[in-house]
Amino acid sequence: MTEKAVLQAYLGYQRASVVAIIGGLDEAALHTAVLPSGWTPIGLIEHLGDAERHWFQTVLTGSCSPPPWGDDGLSFVTPRPAAAVLDFYRQVCAVSDELIAETPLDAAPAGKHEDEVLAAQTTDLRSIILHMIEETARHAGHLDAARELIDGRTGLGPR
Repeated sequence: MTEKAVLQAYLGYQRASVVAIIGGLDEAALHTAVLPSGWTPIGLIEHLGDAERHWFQTVLTGSCSPPPWGDDGLSFVTPRPAAAVLDFYRQVCAVSDELIAETPLDAAPAGKHEDEVLAAQTTDLRSIILHMIEETARHAGHLDAARELIDGRTGLGPR
């Protein structure tokens, strides 16, 4: 297996985990904040979709189309139906996968992240993929905790 295939497999596993963790929750639960910070499970999925767009489109390619509902500045909460958010997430992940497939791992990004520390850490496609693995895994952990608080279920996901 090539390095790129391994990185894509790990990113794919983390993506599948976040979707599996929220599987079976109803619309109300997906829009319920259970921690004091106020984020909701479906809001976190929308955030991950925005992160995929940002890193693989804005940063890697230098351009990005807005999400279907525009850039409304919401973060970690959303009024949108869960089905629309999940469709958005799956679509941006598919675009990310296409960009990964056509770009060499050591290709420098055409764009740049606005945070100087993150920009310095993400100097090629390889580091962008690693960043998204880390970000998606971190939020999978958040979703694990939220799911346990919502209905007591634990150990959800592909593994």
